[in-house]
Amino acid sequence: MILAALWLTASSAQAEALQSSKDQETSTPQWQGDVLGFEPPQAGLLGDMLGIRPIFEDHGFHYNLGYLSQTSYNAGGGYNHDKQVSYIDQFALTFSQDLEMWTGIPDAAIEGNIVNRNHDNNLTRDRLQDPRVNPTDLSQESYGGQSITRLGWLTFSRSFMDRKLHWRVGMMNKVQDFDQIIPCDFQTLSLCGGKSANSLTWYNWNVHYWGTTLQYKLTDELTLKTGVLEQNPQAPSRSRAWSWSTKGSKGILVPVELELKTQAVNQLPGVYNLGVLYTNADQQDLYEGVSGGPGASDPNGYRSHGNTWFLYTGFNQQVTRHQDDAKRGLSVFYSLGLADQRSNYMHYSTATGIRYRGLFDARPDDWLGLGVSLVKLSDHYQDNQRYLNQLSNATDYQDPNYHPVPGHSVTAELYYRFKVTPWMELQPGLQYWHHAGGVSETQDAWVTALKTVVTF
Repeated sequence: MILAALWLTASSAQAEALQSSKDQETSTPQWQGDVLGFEPPQAGLLGDMLGIRPIFEDHGFHYNLGYLSQTSYNAGGGYNHDKQVSYIDQFALTFSQDLEMWTGIPDAAIEGNIVNRNHDNNLTRDRLQDPRVNPTDLSQESYGGQSITRLGWLTFSRSFMDRKLHWRVGMMNKVQDFDQIIPCDFQTLSLCGGKSANSLTWYNWNVHYWGTTLQYKLTDELTLKTGVLEQNPQAPSRSRAWSWSTKGSKGILVPVELELKTQAVNQLPGVYNLGVLYTNADQQDLYEGVSGGPGASDPNGYRSHGNTWFLYTGFNQQVTRHQDDAKRGLSVFYSLGLADQRSNYMHYSTATGIRYRGLFDARPDDWLGLGVSLVKLSDHYQDNQRYLNQLSNATDYQDPNYHPVPGHSVTAELYYRFKVTPWMELQPGLQYWHHAGGVSETQDAWVTALKTVVTF
């Protein structure tokens, strides 16, 4: 889902690490993110485009144009056993215009992202999960709701204080600054990147909202990030795809994150983060009413909370290095998101897994990945489902009026990614779904997947 942005982030991270290593009088190898999943951009299908790309580069315009498709097939189990092949795809253009070369302002740049998504084929919605409960995962993480072209971000940025302080402002997205220590390579959503999107108050990748952010390098390894962003529930709507309006805003978001890039573990690269997200926008309680009882029968409706929070953390650490190639090795990752369960139906979510880059000598650029995630549903959400069953006098799961009471869900995925050419990757995978949507009555499911990535 965020492949192009991750490539851009990886390039910036490697450039910063290289500069840092030049400034330090040490024999420690430079921080290199290849084994962690942050590979630099490769030569694209179109090459230098008859000399056009080098001209752009010489004038400070850098871009990545990529294609992504994701196919899922319910091989067995799930809520609906009827077989279905679900297919989605997207084109993503991520670009930046260097302004420093024209203005002399340190690191000044205009940055943008445009994403075109296609098809309304969602296997999770159609086959895997009971439609009477809220989703806890997606088999195709890039599913974006039918065909649409959106502005992901358009921002101005620059640095101060000898490049220790970096400032960004404009119509932005969280992936530009926050919770970017784990790449989005798995096809299941819960294993794709970090957990901060589960706050349900800001949005990933191709949805923009107004804001400004600051990153300050406390040390060469430790960065403090913060900002003020618009909290707008209407941001993902189709009408807001290209809008610069703040209509529908409910309040502000204030994220604070510490990110540590280090080589403290056997001189191998690792990146760690800890963040909290606060908003003053009103949030509706999932169970309690204004009068104190269940909101479903309260004449004044559900209780409103004047603020909410979300905590997220994780790490991505390389643990082995191939003796002949520093870009091959094993890494482990972990992520956790903890929410205010009064207003967020996912109380906590967590994921862990391993990746190996270059497992076979004959395939040094291939990847092997294995991950497992868990989502625990909110007590308030469960209590509301139980109370709705009392109101409708529904006790049988097969009754259409019954509201399933979700507990927890577990999703696992195994993939192998073939680097077919420098510009094309094929990634077959196998997913296992346990209690999809948190509903124990739903049969465990097996899903076969195929992800295709093309770089132009």
